[in-house]
Amino acid sequence: MSTFMHGGAEWDVACPRRPSRLAGVTMAGFRVHDLAALRMVPHPSVTLSLEFGARSSVLDCAAGRQHRGSAVAGPGFGTGGGVRVRGEHIECVQVRLSPVIARAVLGASPAGLDGAVVPLDDLWGREASRIREQLGDVPSWQGRFALTDALLARRYEAAPPVDPEVAWAWHRIVAGRGLARVDGLAAEVGWSRKRLWSRFRAQLGLPPKRAVRLVRFDHAAHRLVAGEGAARVAADAGYADQSHLHRDVMAFTGATPAAVAGEPFLAVDDLAWPGRGTPGEPHAPRGSGPAARRA
Repeated sequence: MSTFMHGGAEWDVACPRRPSRLAGVTMAGFRVHDLAALRMVPHPSVTLSLEFGARSSVLDCAAGRQHRGSAVAGPGFGTGGGVRVRGEHIECVQVRLSPVIARAVLGASPAGLDGAVVPLDDLWGREASRIREQLGDVPSWQGRFALTDALLARRYEAAPPVDPEVAWAWHRIVAGRGLARVDGLAAEVGWSRKRLWSRFRAQLGLPPKRAVRLVRFDHAAHRLVAGEGAARVAADAGYADQSHLHRDVMAFTGATPAAVAGEPFLAVDDLAWPGRGTPGEPHAPRGSGPAARRA
C-alpha cells in the first residue's frame, strides 16, 4: 500500500498484485481519511465504486442533487466540472471497466450512463448489498481484489458481448489516443457511418465522436499533470492549437489546463493505476478486425 498526499489530506492506495482475469478491467483500493470537496475529472472508462466501510462518500452533482454510497458512473462523468465528491473515512474498491465489457458486467446497457451516475443498488439490487458486506469481511486488499474480480468475471460470462465491429472501433480510438476519424473507422469495419454511430452509442454508452474527444482529453490531461507544457501537449495530442486545448479542457472540467494539472484525481493515477491507460485496450478482440471478416 502506498500513501498519496494532497494538501492536508492523506490517501492510502492499494493495487492488485495480479492483473484481472478480464481484459478491460483494472482496480485500485482507496482509504481516504478526510476527503475534501474535490472535482470529479471525466474518464473514458465506466467507473464502478464499491464502498464497504462504515461511512459513505457524497457526490454533489448539478442542481443540488446528491448521491451516497456505491455507484456506477458512465464515460465522461463529471463533464463540465460541476461534480464534487467528499467524505470522511471512505474505503472502497474502484474498478475501471472498458466500455466494451461494461454492458455484460453491469447487466444493463451503458447508454443510460453517458455522463451520468447510477446507484449500484438500482442495477444489482441485493447483490450490491452482499458485495459491500463481503468486502468488509475480507481483511486484506488483495483478498478484496480477488473477490471483486471473481464477481466481475461471473457476471461477464453470463452475458452476450458487444458487436465485434463496435469493439474494434473502440480499440482503434484508444490505441490512437483519440486521433482516429469516425468516417475512417466506419469504412474499416465495412459499416456506414450512421450504423457505426447507432451501434456504438447503444452498446458503449456514448457516440464515437464524443469517445474520440474524451480519449484525447484524458491523454492530454495526464500529460499536463506530468508537467508538460500546454503548447507541446496541444501539438502532440492533435489539437489545432493551444487555444483549442484550453477550450476542450474547460468544456470537460470547468477549469483551465493549469488548474487541471494539479487535480488530485489525476495525480493519484501514478500510484493507483500504474501503466495508466484505459483498461484492457492494447489489442482488439480476436477475429474482430476487417481482415478477419474477409477471411
